[in-house]
Amino acid sequence: MSTSERSTTAPLTTWAGSHTYAAPVLHRPTTVDEVQQVVGAARRVRALGTRHSFNDLADSPGALLSLADLPEAIDVDSERRTVRVGGGTRYGTLAAVLHREGWALHNLASLPHISVAGAVATATHGSGDRLPNLSAAVRGLELVTADGRLLNLGADHPSLAGAVVSLGALGVVVAVTLAVEPTYDMVQEVHTDLPWSVALEHLDQITASADSVSLFTDWQGPSIGQVWRKSRLDPGGTGWRATDELHGARPATAQCHPVAGVDPRSTTAQQGVAGPWHDRLPHFRMDFTPSHGVELQTEYLVPRDRAAEAIEAVRELGPRIAPLLLVSEIRTVASDDLWLSTAYRQDSVGLHFTWQQRRAEVEALLPSIEQALAPVGPRPHWGKLFTATGAGSPEAIGARYPRLDDFRRLARELDPEGVFGNDYLVRHGVLAAR
Repeated sequence: MSTSERSTTAPLTTWAGSHTYAAPVLHRPTTVDEVQQVVGAARRVRALGTRHSFNDLADSPGALLSLADLPEAIDVDSERRTVRVGGGTRYGTLAAVLHREGWALHNLASLPHISVAGAVATATHGSGDRLPNLSAAVRGLELVTADGRLLNLGADHPSLAGAVVSLGALGVVVAVTLAVEPTYDMVQEVHTDLPWSVALEHLDQITASADSVSLFTDWQGPSIGQVWRKSRLDPGGTGWRATDELHGARPATAQCHPVAGVDPRSTTAQQGVAGPWHDRLPHFRMDFTPSHGVELQTEYLVPRDRAAEAIEAVRELGPRIAPLLLVSEIRTVASDDLWLSTAYRQDSVGLHFTWQQRRAEVEALLPSIEQALAPVGPRPHWGKLFTATGAGSPEAIGARYPRLDDFRRLARELDPEGVFGNDYLVRHGVLAAR
């Protein structure tokens, strides 16, 4: 066994236990040179970040390669307004360093626990009418390709837009360069019991009422349970006033967790208390178990201009969804130009489902949700549960992603032998079978 190879006594799983990896070998290199050696010698290998997916996206019929032990190396270039960071570094770790040095990212996801390389490879996102997903901040990638070479794709490289959201199919991303901006403070407010009728009539005004807005619901009853709104403060802490009433919803009187009955200590500060961007944009704090912990997740991104239609279609299924649900979140994502991004050239609304860990029942329900959403052309989040016969079928994926053929050509160029291929990529039509 090599110095970079490890075995485990228990099966390796995704963070919430939703998938057990089939790969028999796990490599844990500590340097980029070791990554190159492992990849160059491998017949089949896939990279692992923080294992925050819910499906077999990162699995391999050969070996897995964890980024967890690579150096976190966070280097800010103030002149270019960029930061170079190790691919396995968690966003929460990166954010704390950036803030300390006077810098920030444009957005963060709900969880600060996820790795930079894994998040950008799957088009993972936060929320905001004017805020694109995390991948849109990428200004460069350093990846180890199938022959063990270290390839640097800079901001002007013609393939960068295709390589950012790569689903791990192009190589092992060992470093990422991201755009940064001066640091800023934010406040977070929560309102409760927003009537559905008002939410649908005024959806655009509600999601535009703050920099980041999330609506939490169980798809039943006359109202949305919680509305979380995150707003930037102008320099000096000005430019914001508390909202006493939000289209009929009232301010929460105490700290809230999105899932009813769960202790809210794990959530970021609410009730208009100012704090740094990295402690308000995520829903959950870095030093706690993310989200609910024991769960499954699904998400579909739909065109912004058809959001009301999509929401009404899901509401019709509310009585079937609610018994399996922990909570659902509705949020917006601005468009981008990344080939396999779920928001590719489409301002989008995300319909997110955090499920109880009842996988067979959830998977039996997904075809009905996807059929209901089919008229609006849903794009499933790549790292969450969806079917290979509906929204995730090769036909649907081909129709939703105009640059898919270009991505396949790029994959053949960088990985002609399919070293980074797996069943997931073939099953959903991202790559052809080899």
